[in-house]
Amino acid sequence: MEDDEAQAAKLVDVAARQDAIVSRAKVRGRVTVDELALHFNVTPQTIRKDLNDLATRRLITRVHGGAISPSGTANLEYEKRRLIADGEKTAIGALAASLIPNDASLFINIGTTTEAVSEALLDHAALMIITNNINVANRMRLYPRFEVVIAGGVVRGSDGGVVGEAAVDFIRQFKVDYAVIGASAIDQDGALLDFDFREVKVAQAIIANARHVILVSDATKFDRAAPVRIGHLSQVHTFVTDRCTEPVRAVCVEHGVRLLETNATG
Repeated sequence: MEDDEAQAAKLVDVAARQDAIVSRAKVRGRVTVDELALHFNVTPQTIRKDLNDLATRRLITRVHGGAISPSGTANLEYEKRRLIADGEKTAIGALAASLIPNDASLFINIGTTTEAVSEALLDHAALMIITNNINVANRMRLYPRFEVVIAGGVVRGSDGGVVGEAAVDFIRQFKVDYAVIGASAIDQDGALLDFDFREVKVAQAIIANARHVILVSDATKFDRAAPVRIGHLSQVHTFVTDRCTEPVRAVCVEHGVRLLETNATG
């Protein structure tokens, strides 16, 4: 009887830990074996078994050294995306904003990381900001020293992004100094990917009409997949991230893309 009770208690512990792992992956985007072993005070082998079990049930996706919250072709809810790699996005935003001088014109497109850049730009002066991101426009319109221009088109209810052909036509009227763009996923060959083909059309117009394109993305985007191609890293002038993979670093070197990493050492 005692053995049965002990076994039942063990199964409850495993189920509770695995539920917690799934929740942690959803919030953080990515979890590692070492981090989870330390957090739950179990061995790495136990965590690997947990991750394999969860991956079999399609609750997470296994990657080298850990797991990520599965994306498939379904994007994460926008408010949840804000929480993923929040500190990294803040650092990326500050570094990207430092590249943009006062008295400049710029595009800022949809994304939680591009929004972090807009927050870091609030101490700038005399900027002209053209955006298809209602969240950016709402934040920056409060400051008289900025001229804020918002694209027209279909407003996507999930995140306040303005998308569609009307937004594309609007963007094409401008030629700006800088563009700050994001991506939902970055392949190891340098392909920039997203989920909504309407948003991609706007992003492509932004890239084509800026003198200097700054891509901002945290490292979780290297582990995600998305079905629609925005373009390629070779179309970007500067890539700001927290931590780059070696294959993507090689793509940057090959195409002369300036790579800036907030977590770089040395």
